[in-house]
Amino acid sequence: ATEVTRIEDLPRILHRAAKIATTPPTGPVFVSLPGDILNEFAAIDLGAATRVEAKARPNDAALDTLANAILSAKNPMIVAGHEIVASDAFEEAAAFADALGAPVYQQSIIDGAHFPTSHPAYMGVLTRSQPVVLKKLQPHDMMICVGADVLKMSVYSKTEPMPEGMRVVQIGQRDWEMGKNYATELAIRADVKETLEVLTPLMQSKGGKALADKAAKQISALKDKNWTANKAVKVAATVDKRDAMPMNPDWLVMRMVELLPENAIVVDEGITTAGALPDFLPYTDRYCYFGNTSGGIGWGIAAAVGVQEAHPDRQVVALIGDGSSMYAIQALWSAANLKQQTVFIIANNQGYSVLKQRMKLFHDNDAPIAMDFIDPPLDCVAMAKGFGVSGERAEGADAFEAAFARALAHDGPYVIEAMV
Repeated sequence: ATEVTRIEDLPRILHRAAKIATTPPTGPVFVSLPGDILNEFAAIDLGAATRVEAKARPNDAALDTLANAILSAKNPMIVAGHEIVASDAFEEAAAFADALGAPVYQQSIIDGAHFPTSHPAYMGVLTRSQPVVLKKLQPHDMMICVGADVLKMSVYSKTEPMPEGMRVVQIGQRDWEMGKNYATELAIRADVKETLEVLTPLMQSKGGKALADKAAKQISALKDKNWTANKAVKVAATVDKRDAMPMNPDWLVMRMVELLPENAIVVDEGITTAGALPDFLPYTDRYCYFGNTSGGIGWGIAAAVGVQEAHPDRQVVALIGDGSSMYAIQALWSAANLKQQTVFIIANNQGYSVLKQRMKLFHDNDAPIAMDFIDPPLDCVAMAKGFGVSGERAEGADAFEAAFARALAHDGPYVIEAMV
């Protein structure tokens, strides 16, 4: 973060800011432009951009140590994280899982599409519930974190999610996260894609036919409990909820996914409504899903506008909670101004359900105060029209399906206020 005090310094500061933001591990920067600087006039040459090549591979000794450590584990598991997306390592991560035959879980904070869901070793999300995570991890003796945060949780629990004696190895660029909360046996600071490109064949060479046979057997054993199998079970349990009034959130999410156009992108700030979204949404490429990286809310509508600008040839569908929408609903104006085709589904459950859940979880208080939007009720469609965006309210399954079809065919952004 910095502030410009002389207009002559602006090119240097902007170059520095862009370099920091784009250099792994990457991140946001803040440049403050005071009013007196904005009022000045100057002939400024921004010059050429600077980009730091950071796609580093581990040295041979580190790779050998890493391969030996992984191969020494009897029952390892893989945690797939956001650096698989950042380094464009979708295929390499899948090949690594194939070679090792280990189950793959998405990191607990699902901020993106970190691993192909169609892969037979993909098991789904770890979740942010410590008891659930512990149960998933206990059968394993090693956690291989591939560009992932290590068990970032949401709320305090007396249950420790990391099993005692679990070995941990980490690969990625964010060395600040390595060994931060849990002891790490081996941490490799390197580009995920570059590392997997050399690590996988090295493991295959060391493991030979025995590793290949073991991997094939283990992956075959996962077919009845992987993400694909669990999705089928979830769909079967959800289809019967079609007639619920107001709409059942899981049914809404399932049907939205089924009706998505090919190559669509989902921006998810549905919070409580979107709890089942990872169970239904297939990850087909690294840009098909954008989610929350923390506990903050209010970013989703504006993020969807930005994602649509970055991917003008793909349909962006944003799932937003009614409470979340109130933080930055004015971003709808930008969608209209830019003449986007973005579809915004605002799931209206008439309150801050996430706060109600937290009250129950933290204080065992099931009588929340001032957390409902009932008197008066929100009218998200009217607000959207005030910003120049067309829309409609959907109450029930038939209404939602018809509204979604109209939204996709509409020339411009569109809001569906789905009552759940």
